[in-house]
Amino acid sequence: MALRIFNVLGREKQDFVPLTEGFVNMYVCGPTVYDYSHIGHAKTYVSFDTIVRYMRSTGLNVLYVQNITDVGHLLDSGEDRILKKARQTQSKPMQIVETYTKAYFDAMDALGVQRPDISPRASGHIPEMFKMIEGLLSKGFAYEAEGSVYFDVTKDPDYGKLSNRRVSELEAGKREAVRGEKRNPEDFALWKRADPEHILRWDSPWGEGFPGWHIECSAMALKYLGPTFDIHGGGIDNMFPHNESEIAQSECHNDADFARYWMLVGSLTVDGVKMSKSLGNFTTVQDVLAKYQPGVIRYFVQSAHYSNPIDYSDDALDAAAKGWERLTNAVRLARQMRGAAPAGDDAGGFAARLAEARAQFGAAMDDDFNTPIAIASLQDLTREVNTLLNSGTTVSAAALDAILETYQATAGDVLGLLPKADAVNSGSAARESALIELLVDMRLQARKAKNWAESDRLRDELAKIGVILEDRADGTVWKVQ
Repeated sequence: MALRIFNVLGREKQDFVPLTEGFVNMYVCGPTVYDYSHIGHAKTYVSFDTIVRYMRSTGLNVLYVQNITDVGHLLDSGEDRILKKARQTQSKPMQIVETYTKAYFDAMDALGVQRPDISPRASGHIPEMFKMIEGLLSKGFAYEAEGSVYFDVTKDPDYGKLSNRRVSELEAGKREAVRGEKRNPEDFALWKRADPEHILRWDSPWGEGFPGWHIECSAMALKYLGPTFDIHGGGIDNMFPHNESEIAQSECHNDADFARYWMLVGSLTVDGVKMSKSLGNFTTVQDVLAKYQPGVIRYFVQSAHYSNPIDYSDDALDAAAKGWERLTNAVRLARQMRGAAPAGDDAGGFAARLAEARAQFGAAMDDDFNTPIAIASLQDLTREVNTLLNSGTTVSAAALDAILETYQATAGDVLGLLPKADAVNSGSAARESALIELLVDMRLQARKAKNWAESDRLRDELAKIGVILEDRADGTVWKVQ
């Protein structure tokens, strides 16, 4: 089955055909770094991490660009988000940028989100923005007004094609205060004149000022991916005006299509309301990681289709934890049994079932990255793996290797729910496993010494923290309940 993607631009699921065979150029709108990342950000970036991982697993060479917005993203009041945070904390704007850029990457690293290939900062691409603005002015798509430069939406007949909004239906004042110097209330700023109190400012052909939010992504996408590229991603809440404005200014400047496929991630909500810092209903990634394993958070995100909204709650995370633990316990049991497994040169009758599971997983991911169906296929497999491993029959080393390879290629490499094989002995999860193994070994020594009281005590203490032991003829295995 060929990879199919729901293209928001065409409002339909389409076969994915990259511009250059075997290569994918992809741009995703990154964070505005003025505060700690919340779990809603995790939904967006875990989703695109999963998408990139899967495409790479199929042999596609993906160039993944995700920007950092460190200037120009304004509140509805017209106030720069970073400047507001700087004033609140009596800090320099670039202190805010450095602090929260590092915090963003730390949070994503903790969630197993692989770093983008390029993470350009808006403030580092002011010359590219000048060049694009000058091009739009020369072609008549933009105009200067009292030191600011605006895009004239009436000059682009396609404006609104992504969000399916027409200029006549748009409201004045979206994302920025309406200034009297604009020809049309819907026109958006490419360059804004800096008021005296505005600290973030650059000299420009139009006077001191700063870039508009939308021009930043267009200029960086053009620099690193060219005028036309394969996939543009982001959150659904940025479809209008941000993504819509990107398309307009890019296509008018470049005389070419902008992104060929648009993929937008559904919002994360709390009691049905979008999680947002402005609403005060957000929970930071760090706070969630204090309660749940990174794999649990990824499982929670992947339990819904990337384009759908998902409601955050402790109950939802607890349910995700149970599903994640079923997968990881099966993998842990297979790893434990592998050490004492007899030699064998094939996976026996289970090989066909593993091949079927991988095919089902691939078919789900090829269908617009349908992670809920992909996870369901792995849970079906897990029930059969547990039946096999707990049946008391001898399972060969080859069969266990095939089981572990299947989980690694799907739940590990693509979904990011498991550590890679070469990372099993590193990190906090490995330390926890090593401590459990130590206690299990201490219990074994107590049993050998016929110290049944100590053996029972260790078993009961492990049970209190959710570690269940099972004594078998070939040794003791454990799982997390």
